[in-house]
This record gives sequence, C-alpha cells and structure tokens, in this order.
Amino acid sequence: MAVFAAVDLGASSGRVMLGRVTAGSVVLEEVARFENRPVRLGRSLHWNVTELYQGVLDGIRTVVAGLDGERLTSIGIDTWAVDYGLLAADGSLLGVPYHYRDARNDTEHADLFLRNGIAHLPFNTVYQLLQETDDRIQAAHRMLMMPDLLAYWLTGVAAGEVTNASTSGMLDPRAREWDSDLVGQLGLKADLLPPLLSPGDRIGELTPGVAQIVGADATVVAVGTHDTASAIVAVPAESANFAYIVSGTWSLVGVETTEPVVTEQARDGGFTNEAGVDGTVRLLRNVMGMWLVQESLRQWERDGVVLRLGDLLEEAAGMAALGAVVDPDLPVFLPPGDMPTRIARECERVGCAVPSTPAETIRAIMDSLAAAYARSVATAGALAGIEIDTVHIVGGGSQNRLLCQLTADATGLPVVAGPVEGSALGNVLVQARAAGVIDGGLAELRGVVRESFELRRYLPVGG
Repeated sequence: MAVFAAVDLGASSGRVMLGRVTAGSVVLEEVARFENRPVRLGRSLHWNVTELYQGVLDGIRTVVAGLDGERLTSIGIDTWAVDYGLLAADGSLLGVPYHYRDARNDTEHADLFLRNGIAHLPFNTVYQLLQETDDRIQAAHRMLMMPDLLAYWLTGVAAGEVTNASTSGMLDPRAREWDSDLVGQLGLKADLLPPLLSPGDRIGELTPGVAQIVGADATVVAVGTHDTASAIVAVPAESANFAYIVSGTWSLVGVETTEPVVTEQARDGGFTNEAGVDGTVRLLRNVMGMWLVQESLRQWERDGVVLRLGDLLEEAAGMAALGAVVDPDLPVFLPPGDMPTRIARECERVGCAVPSTPAETIRAIMDSLAAAYARSVATAGALAGIEIDTVHIVGGGSQNRLLCQLTADATGLPVVAGPVEGSALGNVLVQARAAGVIDGGLAELRGVVRESFELRRYLPVGG
C-alpha cells in the first residue's frame, strides 16, 4: 500500500491528509488541520502565507512521524485560485501576498472573457497584477500562484501548474499555454510567468533543509493544484452527463467538457472555463457558498451568541420555506462583516420575507443557495449541450442534508452527496496514478472513489 500526503488549503482552513492507496481503494486520514486567517496590514488584506507554510511543514512532519515502516511516496498541494506571490531574483518573497477580498480589487477592468474564457471577476490574477506598483513589478523575477509558491519553498523549483494557471486570466484556453501576446500587452515581462506543468508531473525533491525539518525525503508532484480541479477528479460519476457542485466557502457549479465554451452566452451567464485534469475543461460558475453561513456565525459570536450550525440546520429543516430567497452572488455579500443584517436588508429590498431569527437566516441561505445551484446547473447543461442526469455534491457541503435535499428539489434531479474531502482525495488519486499505483483515466479514478466511500443519494420530492 503506497502512502501519499495531500496538502489541501481552502480559503478559511488548511489540512494535511494522509492517503493510503492500492489499485482498487483509497483511505484518507486527516493528520493536521489549521486555520487560514487573513491578516490586515494597514489598509490592505493579505494572506498569512508564512503561517500557512509552517502549517504545511508541521502537517507533513506529522504524516512522516506516524508512518510505521512505510515510505512517503510523494506530496501534492492544492489551494484556492487567483492569488499569487512575487519572487525577487534571489528567490525571496516581495511583500506579503494580497488576499482576493482586498479592497484594491474593486477596480473595474476590460472584460477578457472572449479571449481567455475566464469569467470577469475583479480579483482575477490578471487584474490584480494591474494594481501592483511599478517598483514591485520591476523588482519581480517570478510570479507564482499560491500552490506553486508553497511547492517552491519545499523544493526550490519555481514552476506553475496549468489548472491553477488557467484561473489567472493569462492562459490561452485552447493551447493551455501562457498567452504571451496578452502578457506583453499588460506590460509584464515575458519571463515573469513560470514554465507550466500538468497534473501528474514531477516538480522536484524536497530540499535537504526541508527534508530535515519533516524527517524524510519525498518527491513533490503537481496535482490539480486548483482545489476545484482536484475535487472534480473525485466526483464519483458513472456517466459523462453529470453536473457537480464543489461546496465549501465558495460553491463551484458546473459540468465537465472537452473544449472551452467561449461564447457571449457563457460570458453573460457568469461562467468560466478552467483547465481540468487530463485535458478536460471545467465549465463552471462561482456561487458565494458557505461563506454566507460562516460570516453569519462569526457575527452572532461577535454579538455574544454562540450557536452550533448543526442545531440551526436541524431547526431550519423543520420549518416551512419562508420564501426568503436572495441572489447569493451580489457584491454586497462578498466582504467580511455583518452577514445576517445584509441578508435581511436584501430580503426587504426585493420584497420577500425577512428572516428574524438565526435559524430563519440559515434557512434563507439554504433556499437561496439551492435556487442559485439550480439556475447554474440548468444553464451549464444548456451551454455545453449536455442533458444532465445527476448532480454530484462534493466537499463539506455534501454533509449538509438540508442543502442536498433542497438542491434535489430545486433542480428536479437526483443528488449524490460525497465524498467530503473531495479536493484532498483528487490530490491523492493523481499522485497515486503518477506513482503507478493506479492505472487509467478519470473514469477509472472515479471508480476507485465509488468503491472506497459511502455516498448518500437524495431524490427530489415527488421524484
């Protein structure tokens, strides 16, 4: 049984998972979990990247310490998208990486969708780079997306990976290479962007210093370094006609295609074309996701009321639908802060029922998310020419029974929930295939998922 470490960093927490894999099964064990909290420096919001890196090192060391005569085969890293670090010529980090929720990203820019296939969001990497000061850009030798930056510190190898690079807005969606003409038009140095690897490619070995810290030598392998790309690998689909919802802080809702859909209809629908594993394309739309819940819980705690989400969901499931449905993707919901008040004000603005208790607020969020999911699933299928037969929910939201049932009801389609740790699982599966433990394409990897994990099925009411 081969052993792998999956570093899986989301926008609100990070974890290091131990994966044990045979030809037909995979077992995951969480060995470390740590918070990913942004830090405000002056007026700017940044990622606490050194704390994250320390969490990664500690997690890998914990994996190694727990091995009983086994050898750690490799390490893979996946994270959220769009954010990056700039390296000087000597390899040092130029400043602290900005957070995509920083106010500098509120600036409007030209829509590049018909060129890059990426939804026009103000925090896309291409637009963030335009906000950089001239002195930082001139001093920069390399730009590395967040998983690539962490891999660089582990190995000393500065390389990019195509699934996360695709979210930058600077990748040619068909050639899956940097769009050099666009990079030049932006006034960026041609060699600022790193050479690109594909999922399964070897990045390098741990540096001697890192190997000493973690207690072992190991290879770092490029996986689908965008966490959504890894999560889609772990969707336990049996047919090609599926839609997926990767449910976490953000919800990513879409379908898997073989070619990008770069049309005005896709652009107007807010869809994006991100590179997937094995040459696939993730035609998807960002929906705000559990961020609404997380910020609500934080606000109630600031108000001195500590509530358990499980209790709120149970109470919300027992009540009739309030008719309190808002668009969760409105810009007003993007920043941190008093989410319950903003939801109530939006309900009042659109003329629907206004939630008055925490449970009612949670029910309004669940109904709003399910409605947004249904719209996105239907539109994705139409854009791609796919008659969707099943919706798969992976990630933390797959444990939310109320949300899963409401999604089945809203879409009118069966919902298959699980696995929970989709990103870490896809991360491990790509590593295992690179090591020769598993053979085949995505269909075979997904078959391993179906054999290894218990899945829950929800049918629409009356279906």
